[in-house]
Amino acid sequence: MAGGLAAALARPAQAASYDFWFTRLKYASGDWDVDQRMPANLITSLIDYTTLRVDPKEHVIDLSDPKMLSAPFCYLAGHKLVDFSPAERRNFETYVKNGGFVFVDDCNHDIDGLFAKSFERQMATIFGPQALKKLPNTHAIYKSFFQFDGPPNTSFELNGWGDDLVHDYLKGIEINGRLGVLYSNKDYGCEWDYDWRNKRFLAEDNTKFGVNIVIYALTS
Repeated sequence: MAGGLAAALARPAQAASYDFWFTRLKYASGDWDVDQRMPANLITSLIDYTTLRVDPKEHVIDLSDPKMLSAPFCYLAGHKLVDFSPAERRNFETYVKNGGFVFVDDCNHDIDGLFAKSFERQMATIFGPQALKKLPNTHAIYKSFFQFDGPPNTSFELNGWGDDLVHDYLKGIEINGRLGVLYSNKDYGCEWDYDWRNKRFLAEDNTKFGVNIVIYALTS
């Protein structure tokens, strides 16, 4: 994480021996506790593919709790309304502007759905109406560990879930040239929501892009 947060806030004691711990953000307005097997799946991939010291447990922290400000990576997802309280909005803004990284996933896979519309309104309120932009397929996040030509498709897109579109882009908010918010309408969370022991049955591990996301968050 960039120096601002690291200098201002010490790491939680339980995470001091780890390079990475998965933090899920709990917010008051919506269904934050989706795709419950995904964190363990991504954690397993990080252990398998990288040399990071990875906390094997998922951490759930209220977005309104200042403890979230010390996380190296945060995940926020859902299907329903995103309407941040003043404390949630303040922490989200402080975290991102001081070097934090939030991966946000629209579980509806629907650019006109409730989650997408309400989350995008929150981002416009906090960072300005033009802050959330499409990422080029040459962005560093696609090369941070494994090599991708752009965002991998999900089976939900290909099977017509949600808005029945294949989204060939991700969006993000950059702060001082660094991506602080990565936003997906592709429903990666549900795509990776399976028992990690079943990964051996896949022709290609579909969580590899998740590894890229984490490595970018930790090293950019």
